[in-house]
Amino acid sequence: MLSTPAYAAATPTSALAPYSIERRDPGPRDVLIDIRYCGVCHSDIHQARDEWGGSIFPMVPGHEIIGTVAQVGSEVTRWRPGDTVGVGCMVDSCRRCEACEAGEEQFCEGGASFTYNSREQDGVTPTYGGYATRITVDQDFVLRIPAGIPLDRAAPLLCAGITTYSPLRYFGVKAGDAVGVVGLGGLGHMGVKLAKAMGARVTVLSHSPGKRGDALALGADDFIATHDAAAFSDNANRFDFLLDTVSAQHDYNAYLNLLKRDGTMVLVGLPDPTPLAAAPLVFRRRKLTGSLIGGIRETQEMLDFCAEHGVAADVELIPIQQINEAFERMLKSDVRYRFVIDIASLA
Repeated sequence: MLSTPAYAAATPTSALAPYSIERRDPGPRDVLIDIRYCGVCHSDIHQARDEWGGSIFPMVPGHEIIGTVAQVGSEVTRWRPGDTVGVGCMVDSCRRCEACEAGEEQFCEGGASFTYNSREQDGVTPTYGGYATRITVDQDFVLRIPAGIPLDRAAPLLCAGITTYSPLRYFGVKAGDAVGVVGLGGLGHMGVKLAKAMGARVTVLSHSPGKRGDALALGADDFIATHDAAAFSDNANRFDFLLDTVSAQHDYNAYLNLLKRDGTMVLVGLPDPTPLAAAPLVFRRRKLTGSLIGGIRETQEMLDFCAEHGVAADVELIPIQQINEAFERMLKSDVRYRFVIDIASLA
């Protein structure tokens, strides 16, 4: 076992603090990675504070990991020491169910092993995330980071990037489509960049009028301030596709009425329950659906797409000693648009 410096939450009410975890020595199929950067996802806060229930403590968050291969097992064929790689939201799955065989490991019927606050496939061993100096991962769940993407700005692609790319790709967003991105945070800003790179005409919808300038700077073609109720009637039947990134409770029915006939609204946030009326769906044959992350194959596709189109996250790089302050700032939406930890600060 490899003693590894980390930052952990001991309880739901504890601040994150220095902690030591044990990483396994690389087995025949394993890759040992020295972590260089780790993005900070809003779900890190939810899970570290047990807001979704069932959290496992002590918890080392972090599932947007960029690092360098330090060592590989005897059967590893894809990776060599020195390779620049990533680890996203999953570190294993059953490999046998229909979802896994389809390359959709995020929907593993036996339960994927998520990168932290989860269990290995033995159902016993807890997983620890990227707020640490190294991680050991099966070679099949390691991702290649293409040249050309700044490494700190690549980290959020492994969650925020794939969370927004997957529904855009799955539902066939194409050049010329009218796409609305609801919310302009860590997820929303990636949705704007990716939809624009796919050739869509992108509009940001936000309750904060002050985000207009940021939206246009990120590449959006238009901006709608949704604090004005008239915005919904003025833009009825306008969009082919809505990517809803908001995790606060909001009125789905109002947004559904912004869709054209046969339009699709995809939820990637997890708000509290919201009443849903049938009429906005029935009378325009609209669709309301959801999306999680993507499988390993699709995540690699997303990374290659970002490299080809010059897409990367907008980040604020912090030392790990500022993580608790970063959590509080995130709760105030005081970040443009993703914190990334420089793990060298932990060494």
